[in-house]
Amino acid sequence: MRCLSVPSSLELFISAYFLNNQPHVARFLFEQMPQRNTTSYNTLISGYVKLGCLSDAQTIFDTMPESNVVSWTSLLRGYIQAGAINEAEALFRRMPEKNVISCTVMLGGLIQEGRIDDARRLFDTMPERDVVTRTIMVSGYCQMCRTAEAREIFDDMPRRNVIAWTAMISGYAHNLQLDQARKLFEVMPEKNEVTWTAMLTGYTQAGRIEEANDLFKRMKMKPVIACNAMIIGFGQCGMVTEARDVFNQMLEKDDGTWSSMVKIYEQNSSPLEALDLFRSMQMANCRPSVPSIVSVLIVCANLAILGHGRQVHAVMVRSHFDSDVFVVSALITVYVKCGELAMARMIFDMSDGKDVGLWNSMITGYAQHGLGEEALKIFNDMCSAGVIPDEITYIGALSACSYSGMVERGKAIFKSLNSNSIVRPTAEHYACMVDMLGRAGQIEKALEIIRKMPVEADAVVWGALLGACRIHKKVEIAEIAAKKLLQLEAWNSGPYILLSNIYAAMGRWEDVAKLRKVLSLRSVSKSPGCSWIEVDKTVHMFTGGDIMVHPEHEIIACMLERLDGLLKEMGYTPDLSYVLHDVDEEQKMLNLRYHSERQAVAFGLLKVREGMPIRVMKNLRICGDCHTAINLIAKAMAREIILRDANRFHHFKDGNCSCREYW
Repeated sequence: MRCLSVPSSLELFISAYFLNNQPHVARFLFEQMPQRNTTSYNTLISGYVKLGCLSDAQTIFDTMPESNVVSWTSLLRGYIQAGAINEAEALFRRMPEKNVISCTVMLGGLIQEGRIDDARRLFDTMPERDVVTRTIMVSGYCQMCRTAEAREIFDDMPRRNVIAWTAMISGYAHNLQLDQARKLFEVMPEKNEVTWTAMLTGYTQAGRIEEANDLFKRMKMKPVIACNAMIIGFGQCGMVTEARDVFNQMLEKDDGTWSSMVKIYEQNSSPLEALDLFRSMQMANCRPSVPSIVSVLIVCANLAILGHGRQVHAVMVRSHFDSDVFVVSALITVYVKCGELAMARMIFDMSDGKDVGLWNSMITGYAQHGLGEEALKIFNDMCSAGVIPDEITYIGALSACSYSGMVERGKAIFKSLNSNSIVRPTAEHYACMVDMLGRAGQIEKALEIIRKMPVEADAVVWGALLGACRIHKKVEIAEIAAKKLLQLEAWNSGPYILLSNIYAAMGRWEDVAKLRKVLSLRSVSKSPGCSWIEVDKTVHMFTGGDIMVHPEHEIIACMLERLDGLLKEMGYTPDLSYVLHDVDEEQKMLNLRYHSERQAVAFGLLKVREGMPIRVMKNLRICGDCHTAINLIAKAMAREIILRDANRFHHFKDGNCSCREYW
């Protein structure tokens, strides 16, 4: 066995120090070498290139007493890795000698820049083209969606390895030419895990989940990447159970596995399952990723569960994601939707490099809480900071004006939007204007805006008008809006319910009965009013009129009776117009007592310790009678009650509501 010479041993050490990211030690060893040859210099150049130290590599190259094709190719690779394609081309032209490796490196650089035609010209001039070179060209053409030219090169290959086959199959799959991919896949002499996964991913991305599943079952070895592709594919098709079955069968899971499953639960209306899985992920010592953190924050925001949100915040800080603006924006949304505006503002103020999404989170947050002045101050600060508002910014600012009754300022913002050359008004911006005018009682002007809209009014616009008609009991215009909504969304029960509410408030019970009959005939189901409250990290749900479902219904009923007594002492008279059934007065009062938001408030009074706010969420707009009652309850019990309904927040304290009765 030949002993290594001293220079060869040092070259090995130099390479090792570069691998361990210690270029200064490597350079020191190089300087100490008693003899240096071209190989020694090339080792140093290659090490610098791998670490991205291009200027050091260039310096060593320039001082070489003699360079060879390896030296030139290493430096060429460095320029291409740095994205300096023009410098790479100049260096390539100066090369005194080129081989298949140097040409292949240059070829890859051109393809990396999307210059496939230049790459083809170089490819055609190459005296020697090996399987690697040809495979790079196949991949390049596929990246540019030119699969026919890729196939020509593939078919002309004198020898193909598994990488070449996989490149062509992946290219077809990436371009959703799945039938061509499958034909090639079936005749491929030897397949590896990458090939199977490429074919599988193509099917899942195209939504052809049955074919993907058949292929998945045929796989002898199921690598993590293939399992993840199936989980994502099932999730995209709403097949949550099937996705979880794959997840459960996996012996090995990576962060992508956990993140994908958490996201599937979040996107398929299974928020509690998403939270449970996120906890299991932590117990499995799997470091959370940005997608999993964001998914769980979205769940916490939608359910407005502050305790869980704080826990995820802590995980986020420990994982050093607190500088990611996307994650921070999601975190701010959690605190906003949990009614913790002070905390949201503190995080916002501490954030560096605020992007438009971060500003939007605060503007929208203040708007939802009815704090129009604060929202517009943030809007003005954003413009002063040189951040260009986008569509969402204007929606937030217009919503702030709508919720706070600032009609003239809203008109001015909408006018500035019309003169903005970057953002053009959409149906959603017009919906904000309709909502703002409608809340202010200017129903006819709101209808006029709809009729003059340059874009077609959608369900959001007509829904805003119908909601305003309910507030101001404008039956004729309500019927126009409801008719339009039913043309746009025949499956949606919302228009029926709103119009029914208007008829009921005016005692038009025959019309209410007719609408209910239409609902029944069309098989349109009404979403029941439900409210929920988080106590000790457990979410308690309540449905209107159905108190018996809760395991502690007896003490809740007793508390509701007690509250009724307190309300009578305070001079409260139930507003029976909010009972949507033609029953006697005693039954109407009972119906009001058992509205879901009142059940949740009663439970909060029993379970949330004194001094802490009671936070209740509702899926629909809060009932007007409940608004009055909860305001009085907050005063009588000396508690702060924060209620978030489908539209906005209501902070009840000392007999006042943050909405100032404008909602």
